[in-house]
Amino acid sequence: MTTGSPQLVRQWILLKKLCVSQTGWTIAELAAELEVNAKTIRRDIAVFRDAGFPVEDVRGASGSKSYRIPAGARVPGLSFAFDEALALYLGRRYLQPLAGTFVWTAADSAFRKIEATLGRPALKYLDRVAAAFHETSFGASNYAPHAETIDNLLIGIEDHKVVFITYQSQRSTEPVTYDVHPYGLARYRDTLYLLGYKPEDNAFRTWKVNRIESAQVDSMPFTRRPDFDAAQYLQGSLGIYHGTGDVKVAIRFSAEVARYVQESQWHDSQQCDPQRDGSVLVHLTLSGTKELKAWVLGFGRHAEVLEPEELRRELCRELQAALHGYTNRASGNSPAHRVQPSQHQ
Repeated sequence: MTTGSPQLVRQWILLKKLCVSQTGWTIAELAAELEVNAKTIRRDIAVFRDAGFPVEDVRGASGSKSYRIPAGARVPGLSFAFDEALALYLGRRYLQPLAGTFVWTAADSAFRKIEATLGRPALKYLDRVAAAFHETSFGASNYAPHAETIDNLLIGIEDHKVVFITYQSQRSTEPVTYDVHPYGLARYRDTLYLLGYKPEDNAFRTWKVNRIESAQVDSMPFTRRPDFDAAQYLQGSLGIYHGTGDVKVAIRFSAEVARYVQESQWHDSQQCDPQRDGSVLVHLTLSGTKELKAWVLGFGRHAEVLEPEELRRELCRELQAALHGYTNRASGNSPAHRVQPSQHQ
């Protein structure tokens, strides 16, 4: 524990110590253990009590006062029925992206208690039930190597502290370090993104957590803008990237994919207009088209952008470039098909 530890981590550790101690901790002991002053510990305990945590006083033989959360204490209203415990245990895989972080450590501890309570026969049954639900791992991210980064980002978000990140974007050749004001994390297609404000650009930005090489919490606080809302910020997005425009899009999907397209909610603004030939016209209002292009191209010949005209031209150029690449490879003119001289000749 370092001096001046951020509030989120300090309170998390303090709560854990209060839960595992049978005799309790004095204010002085806790202050020394967490390397803060006694006033800070008293304030943290008051926060816990205001939140409804059962922190109790324990009087020692000498009259000294200690604090603890009694063994066996449970969060009020959270006594689970058997089927509820089973459901929670089955859902553990959805927390796997946070493996290695302090959030996962606590969750994993809770799952282990459920395991111990249920017993082997019930767990074998759960294994059979779990086999009925399969989640593909295509494109999934492993965040165990990024545990420290995620912890520091959460600290910055909770304590409103400036965080210096070293980030390498997709197009850059070298990582760059700069300060950000972290506002929250968003999960999209099993990938975590940081939403925050970049003072250097005077604008809100989105960063892919996988590309953050390091994140260091600074002691400098920032004033969080009360009008920022993550859902509203991403409202015009087709995924995670924020645009600043107001783009009206019309796409014709062929009869072969029309049903598939209409079965899903791709965006809140989505309007589907089925046609007599079995195709469907989809109308969207977006803040940008960065993610839309990849989505449309994924349908190949079964999707055609009707408007805006500029987007239609962009996709036309993209498809022509792709066709050129395929044609060159087919004729053996691409670099991949040219015979390279051996290094040993």
